Amino acid sequence: MRLKISHTTEYLYDQPVPYSLQRLRLTPVDGPTQKIINWSITVDGAKVEAGYADQFGNRVELVSAEGTEHTIRISASGEVETSDCAGVFGPHQGFCPLWLFLRETPRTKAGKLIKDLAKGLKGDSELARMHALMETIHEIVAYTPGTTDTETTAEEALEAKTGVCQDHTHIFISAARLLDIPARYVSGYLLMEGTTEQVATHAWSEVYLPGLGWVGFDAANNICPDDRYVRIASGLCYRDCAPVSGMRLGLAGENLKVSLTVAPGQTQSQSQNGQSQNQTQE
Repeated sequence: MRLKISHTTEYLYDQPVPYSLQRLRLTPVDGPTQKIINWSITVDGAKVEAGYADQFGNRVELVSAEGTEHTIRISASGEVETSDCAGVFGPHQGFCPLWLFLRETPRTKAGKLIKDLAKGLKGDSELARMHALMETIHEIVAYTPGTTDTETTAEEALEAKTGVCQDHTHIFISAARLLDIPARYVSGYLLMEGTTEQVATHAWSEVYLPGLGWVGFDAANNICPDDRYVRIASGLCYRDCAPVSGMRLGLAGENLKVSLTVAPGQTQSQSQNGQSQNQTQE
């Protein structure tokens, strides 16, 4: 499937910002489940200082702003060709050892509720238990935007029984690691049914299972990722995958606006058919 994505993040300040430095993780890369047809990032009101691949293999751009600007606008857009691999991403690659993905973070530290959740899972294999974990989280944690924030922990979200995809993912990761299964956070885009307009990027989890490699589980939607998903970044938790993060100096008040569309793109054959029809009509 070909997906067309447009993602704009705009920061509006009520006075000039003396200095800001932001880290962008907004660039998908080629992999087993996707091929980048075209992609671009434009930044207005700030300057791109450097680009690099981080320790998890994510593409990162650093942008800075200083002086008189009241607005910083970051736009990422392009087309990605995706494939349905039934959630299987495949072998582990990169410099980070698998044992690193057993390490907890402040957002994924397990409390009593997550420990009880992990102990209660049933299944005759690790794969079966991970499916049971996804289904259980989907059933007991309602998807309710606005009830949590980026600092909410997995234990807090499970106790509240509400949250967003970020919270479902942190809970899943925390429980999987208790079972000694390497787990990681994945950020990206999702083609939603019936709408192209969205308010935020998506998140899901992956666990490493012998014989399969990394396998994805989207507890928010109770499904393993298919060709509707585009991955951008992965890491231990949200902190390693945040689309935009950084710091700024000064006392300026900030207003954030996000515009995101994910829609089916036009395949080459469709484009050729359209051209042929246009030529006939002429």
